[in-house]
Amino acid sequence: MIKAIVMNEKDNVATALCDISEGSRPVIVGFKSKQGIVVKSNIPFGHKFALCKIPENVSIIKYGEVIGVSNSFIEAGDYVHVHNVESLRGRGDHN
Repeated sequence: MIKAIVMNEKDNVATALCDISEGSRPVIVGFKSKQGIVVKSNIPFGHKFALCKIPENVSIIKYGEVIGVSNSFIEAGDYVHVHNVESLRGRGDHN
C-alpha cells in the first residue's frame, strides 16, 4: 500500500498519505531509492518526513520549492515539522 508521496525529484521530504507508524518502511511514490526510508517516529497524515540527511541551515524542499530552512540536523526518516524547520512561507522578508 502506498503511504507517502514525493512530488518533485528535487524534494528532500515526502508527504504522508496516511498515518505512518514509527519504525515502518513506507512505500513512497516518486522516491527513486530502492532501499526506501525507515521512519523514526509516527508521522501524521499530511505531514512530512526527511528522505535524506539534512544538515542545519539547509533548504527544505517540497513540490520542488523551498518551503523552509532546517534549524537543526535532520536524519533521514525524521519527522519534519515546526520543531526542526523555520518556515519561509508567508514572510515578507524572504523571496
